[in-house]
Amino acid sequence: MRKFNLLALLFLIISAVSCSNGNSGSLTGAGATFPLPYYNLMFKQYADSTGIQVNYGGIGSGGGIRSLKDKIVEFAGSDAFLSDEEMADLGAEVIHVPTCMGAVVMAYNIPGVDSLKLSGEIIAGIYSGEITKWNDNRIAGLNDGVKLPDLAITPVYRSDGSGTTFVFTDYLTKVSESWSSSMGRGKSLNWPCGLAAKGNPGVAGIVAQTEGAIGYVGSEYAFALDLKMASVMNRCGNFILPDTGSISAAASGDIPSDMRTMITDSDSEDAYPISCFTWIIVYREQSYDGRTKEQAAMLRDMLKWVLGTKAQALAKTVHYAPVPEEAAEKALALIDGITYEGQNI
Repeated sequence: MRKFNLLALLFLIISAVSCSNGNSGSLTGAGATFPLPYYNLMFKQYADSTGIQVNYGGIGSGGGIRSLKDKIVEFAGSDAFLSDEEMADLGAEVIHVPTCMGAVVMAYNIPGVDSLKLSGEIIAGIYSGEITKWNDNRIAGLNDGVKLPDLAITPVYRSDGSGTTFVFTDYLTKVSESWSSSMGRGKSLNWPCGLAAKGNPGVAGIVAQTEGAIGYVGSEYAFALDLKMASVMNRCGNFILPDTGSISAAASGDIPSDMRTMITDSDSEDAYPISCFTWIIVYREQSYDGRTKEQAAMLRDMLKWVLGTKAQALAKTVHYAPVPEEAAEKALALIDGITYEGQNI
């Protein structure tokens, strides 16, 4: 049933492409739900500016990568960079183009509690099932003066293969030895407790409807539902709320030229510790599956536009942070390396 639903969604995306602009005037992608609010806004402006329709389906990072491998879409969206093994599985070289930065926030629903401080160890304890009540002494110890209720904690997690889950668990492996040894990081895990939900919208929706719930979710979804967000202790011991400034601070270190990096648990004193890049992933060599040189050039031009000032200026309007200038320059170099039949486009 899940495979059928995925194929049905992608069929609708591709049908919309064909009906709107014709095969030569449109692009199709699928993947992460984390950047979906930004992509919806950005791709609408791109269509208004160029007449080229970019259709994107938020089906989760794992689904996007599978769709790229199966040549169903021209690009995949992912919040988790691909490992060497995962890239080899795609059968040809791919590049990672960062589109924006965002935060995985800890959204919560505790009646009467308007501010909440959490540490990585406490978050790991909640999701491992070790901490089960909101008035647990370990939580109360960080929240002096806050009246925490004797209320069961309901952790909410992603049911689908998710880059957001990868970012969240990457953070937990860095801040909790017990989590690192028992659970580790990945796009999907065997969660010991809690409720499952599909996509960032699903997690945010369950948190909004469930007293005592906490969920890891892309920041824009928490803002959209007016959910409360915890401040999280960073490596320097500061409790930080997610905003464009604290997200940008997480990328203050060196960025590798292939853009495959995680910026969780940054050593910047101002950084929100569960920050991340999100990427568009494409094949470097574009002469595959009957694609034309014109289609390849259309994809290249769209990627360059995404890193331009107009597109990046939109990021802050929906609670994401722009790609830092140094990272954007390295990403543009990757885009310039896209080829068709072995030649630069």
